[in-house]
Amino acid sequence: MTQGERIREVRKALGLTLEKFGDKLGVKKNTLSALERGVNGLTDQMAKAICREYNVSYDYLIYGEGDPFDDLPQTVLDELCIQYELDDIDRQIIDLYISLPKELRDKVKAYVLNKLKK
Repeated sequence: MTQGERIREVRKALGLTLEKFGDKLGVKKNTLSALERGVNGLTDQMAKAICREYNVSYDYLIYGEGDPFDDLPQTVLDELCIQYELDDIDRQIIDLYISLPKELRDKVKAYVLNKLKK
């Protein structure tokens, strides 16, 4: 399988059109189409952008080795949960807190600080 075919496979696995896939990479659909068909070669810069934006394994994209997608955290919150061994409840608490409006977060902080002082 060529690099272009692997790009197409990744794009299809993500359920994206050429246009949608290219939007995140900052390229037009004709550019991606040319890459997928092997008309244009895959630059290292484009390969790294695809890997970064779509969590694709560089070794898979370039050499066809391993799994197409890296099993990496998708968000900073996912990374925190891994780093600090947080369970699902911890994650839900943090997610809830960060989704609150700033005024409400300030009230929660004041409440917690008040309880910690006692």
